[in-house]
Amino acid sequence: MNAYEGTDNLEVMAEARNYNAFLRDLVLANRAEAPTAVDFGAGIGTFARMVRDRGIDVLCIEPDVAQCAVLREHGLEALADLDALPDASLPYVYSLNVMEHIEDDAGALLQIAGKLAPGGRLLVYVPAFDVLFSSMDRKVGHHRRYRREGLAALVEAAGLEVVTARYVDCVGFLATLAYKALGSDKGDIDRRSVVVFDRILFPISRLLDRVLGFVVGKNVYVVARKRQG
Repeated sequence: MNAYEGTDNLEVMAEARNYNAFLRDLVLANRAEAPTAVDFGAGIGTFARMVRDRGIDVLCIEPDVAQCAVLREHGLEALADLDALPDASLPYVYSLNVMEHIEDDAGALLQIAGKLAPGGRLLVYVPAFDVLFSSMDRKVGHHRRYRREGLAALVEAAGLEVVTARYVDCVGFLATLAYKALGSDKGDIDRRSVVVFDRILFPISRLLDRVLGFVVGKNVYVVARKRQG
């Protein structure tokens, strides 16, 4: 497998404290008291470490060899894929900005659904709206961006019941449009711009999301569960 080319962007995004805290809280809020979690596509472990620090045992799934090594350096258990895990055994899986990297996203969701225990939960969080597809998406190997209805339909097709489907970061939608028009052709992310947006604009965006979360946002997420029996 080729090495992942967006690690530098992951490192820059680690500076987005408010955004990352929001994602951590989203993961924790949807675990339904599960004592363990699987981080599907854990990257360099930004969120796995945050979730672990809140007392949840986290197993990381990460196919990139270099990133797996980073995860293990941080004391996290890491596997290259889900194959070694028993079917119908996982109480909670979360996947943050990963499905867009996978060509067969429907197949990946079907595999995750097969590993979930009855009553188990899945959180999938991905970039939204193809109109926002930019040099950054190309740099990090995105195949697509998603709409709320389409992501919900994919999750349902995997045999799961959708609990929630919402957009996130409506102000970020506008910022990403601006990046597409004016940003780097190389797909790089400017550290200072990330920090300014995170500290000033993202809290405003989250307030507006309460009204606009079913309409527009830079990202979209679905929470689903596996039916009992």
